Amino acid sequence: MKNVIETHNLCKSYHGRMVVDNLNLNVLQGSVYGFIGPNGAGKSTSMKMLLGLTHPTSGSVKLLNQTMNEENRIALLRQTGSLIESPSGYLHLTAKENLSIIAELKGISHKDIDRVLEIVKLTADANRKVGQYSLGMKQRLGIAMALLGKPRLLILDEPTNGLDPAGIQEMRSLIASMPDRTGATILISSHLLSEMEQMVTQVGILNHGKMLFEGPLQELQKHSHGNIQLKVLDVPKSIEVLNRQGIRTTMMQQPNLLELPPLSDEILAVLVRDLAESGAGVVGLTTQTKSLEEIFLSLTQSSGEVA
Repeated sequence: MKNVIETHNLCKSYHGRMVVDNLNLNVLQGSVYGFIGPNGAGKSTSMKMLLGLTHPTSGSVKLLNQTMNEENRIALLRQTGSLIESPSGYLHLTAKENLSIIAELKGISHKDIDRVLEIVKLTADANRKVGQYSLGMKQRLGIAMALLGKPRLLILDEPTNGLDPAGIQEMRSLIASMPDRTGATILISSHLLSEMEQMVTQVGILNHGKMLFEGPLQELQKHSHGNIQLKVLDVPKSIEVLNRQGIRTTMMQQPNLLELPPLSDEILAVLVRDLAESGAGVVGLTTQTKSLEEIFLSLTQSSGEVA
């Protein structure tokens, strides 16, 4: 599959402070890419550089297989929809009237308005004034504006920010369905990994302007294997076997319970056999699982500073 977005050593500094530091971003066509990091990690600045709203200090941006420059920027952005920071719109006008203005500016047929309203589930409220909308409805209208003209790429900056749980769930469902319903590739940012894991297929984790991890969501989930709790009848015999195999162990507060580091299934199978043969008496074996939020925190903390 092709990359719809590629950046090469993308950097942005303000007054000598590096905000985005040699970012190499690779967003696959047809994916929902979760661009995740703490507030202030450089996500919004990166997205603005992708859209040509902010000039990079160094490095390059490639959109839709073309390196962005002054000559092709407008042509590329015609194929790109975006919602950066808060949704814009005239509060005294209806959703349909707002979309009509955007359609005129983009040179798009007004026939496309009904399509995007249906996608974001605002058809029934199309003739209500936007000033009467909830925040979630305004966010969905912002996405409808971005979808006008059937863009190949959609860039959304924190679209769940400030929404209540019901609004977040609506937004999750909407974004997860977009590649199939619209054919667009989605780049979405958030500071909450737990919010993203139900809708993204690819993940990039950014902290202090640097990419800490990039890959499929399943690859990140492989990091979720935590320590192993081993319950035995004979602790001294068990420790002998573990020492022979070079496996570090920690005594737990509960009696007869040992904690081991993450181990492969193959090593565990041999260990259980050896423990049984030694007469240690294996009672139970439990693998602890880290939440994706814990993985995120461990990655951001190990990058040098606590997020």
